[in-house]
Amino acid sequence: MNPELLAQLKSISVEEQRILDGDNTVQKSLYTSRDDFVIDSRKMLERGKLIDIRTHTRFIHFPKHRHNYIELIYMCSGSTLHLINDKTSILLETGDLLFLNQNVTQEIMPAGIEDIAVNFMVLPEFFNRTFLMVEDEHNLRDFLIGSLTQKKSMVDFIHFSAKNLLPVQNLMENMIWSLLNKQPNTRNITQTTMSLLFLELLNHSDQINKNDPLQYEQNLMFTALKYIEDHYQTASLDELAFLLNQPSYWVSKFIKKYSQQTFKQLVQRKRLSQATYLLTQTSLSVEDIIAIVGYDNTSYFHRLFREHYHMTPKTFRTIH
Repeated sequence: MNPELLAQLKSISVEEQRILDGDNTVQKSLYTSRDDFVIDSRKMLERGKLIDIRTHTRFIHFPKHRHNYIELIYMCSGSTLHLINDKTSILLETGDLLFLNQNVTQEIMPAGIEDIAVNFMVLPEFFNRTFLMVEDEHNLRDFLIGSLTQKKSMVDFIHFSAKNLLPVQNLMENMIWSLLNKQPNTRNITQTTMSLLFLELLNHSDQINKNDPLQYEQNLMFTALKYIEDHYQTASLDELAFLLNQPSYWVSKFIKKYSQQTFKQLVQRKRLSQATYLLTQTSLSVEDIIAIVGYDNTSYFHRLFREHYHMTPKTFRTIH
């Protein structure tokens, strides 16, 4: 990270100075007006803002709490230890990211002066606007965003080990700099940067929750969705089951449980999405596109396309 930016983040806050002066309690009134410890976006975000940042408060144990917004924690330097849902310990090291939805509880062990974590406080609607900018339908992206934004979700947190991913580091630093310095067009910049961030993370889904064995089923789901994204032309349930070392019938039920769609529907969605990309970005014939995305029955493809987009491929290409 840029040394000047890191020095700015490292400066002692008023709250931290109070703790260093001997007050060893977290002032909950800074975070919420509720009796239970749910950190309130109305306390943390200026009116009208969808996203903002603050550095994590060091030198003190931060007690168990939830948020009524989505939190993204980025570890700029050092490390912090987090207890998630009373059972999962996560050590965030330099370069790591941790996404928490509104369902999760979190407890944080005391951080030292060199342990600099930036908390992104994000309202769910920020993601709705952001991903309108990424038109491609992406099963893994939608599953991740759905897990973060839905009030009921089987995935409460997403831990990315991104310390060796230079593009991710650059994008995080850009967002921090933009929000910290309140530059013009900050909202547009952060929405665009967040979209790019997720596109980069999707390319490295093998780094999701990789150190969290308690997230076994979630990790299987990430693997299944990444398989579909990478092998949609020839994807088969039996091949995926072999990859996951599970019976085909179990994988079928498992995918339906987590995505509310069947394996076949997810593959079809990806194939159709890729077909629309080829229709709008290339001059390939419709017949060639049908073959490229994995279909050998043109009539079946045309029927699926009309059901999904309510028009023929030729019309879609014309109006787009």
